[in-house]
Amino acid sequence: MAVPMSPDQVLAKRHGIFKHQSQKDGVVFQGTDSREFWQRAEDRNKETAQVYQQMGLSSYAAMEAFVRWHY
Repeated sequence: MAVPMSPDQVLAKRHGIFKHQSQKDGVVFQGTDSREFWQRAEDRNKETAQVYQQMGLSSYAAMEAFVRWHY
C-alpha cells in the first residue's frame, strides 16, 4: 500500500519524528548512513514517489509505502 503525501504532510511527518525520543539523534540500526533518521525517511519517501511517477502515476511530494507481512 502506498499513501501519497503533500509537502505539508512531509513536514508534519518530520515534526513527528522530532517528537519521538527514540528517533532523535543516533539510530540503533543506522549502518553506514550518517544522515539523521528524518533525512533518510524523507529521502526514501521522495524516491518512492519518483518511482510511482515514472510508472505513469500522479506526481506527489512524497509517498509512504507499507508492506503487509504474513507469518
